[in-house]
Amino acid sequence: MSEPKFTLSSPDFANGAPIPKRCTCEGDEAIPQLTWMNPPRETQSFALIVEDPDAPQGTFTHWVRFNIPAAARQVSGDGADGVDGKNDFQSDGYGGPCPPPNHGRHRYYFRLYALDTELPDLAAGIKRPALEEKMQGHILDQAEWMGTFERTPG
Repeated sequence: MSEPKFTLSSPDFANGAPIPKRCTCEGDEAIPQLTWMNPPRETQSFALIVEDPDAPQGTFTHWVRFNIPAAARQVSGDGADGVDGKNDFQSDGYGGPCPPPNHGRHRYYFRLYALDTELPDLAAGIKRPALEEKMQGHILDQAEWMGTFERTPG
């Protein structure tokens, strides 16, 4: 019998549905609640990357968090459950969806990686490419949730 599938979800929005305005630059950029189930038994930590592949200049990273404890089953905004890296807004932590006005609907992928190790040699403020390099060879599984957002016309 196979293990149950590793899944990520959010009670704030359905997969493929609009992200609530309060979680975007048109609101207060509240972090959407994320929960997961059935990570691999060997998981030692999680890493989370949130990106917008529809950004005008190419994929834009909105959030990087790593060293989320293996026992965690949700992520919160207070940073107690992991270490925040630097997003493409050049700040640590979550930067809500904020596509250019009149640019259409963008997709935001929330990807949670189950890792077979912790990453104690990484410090807060690390950028996504450095995190992805350190994760290479340590990813046990990945779960994904996607939301959309379109700015109110200017």
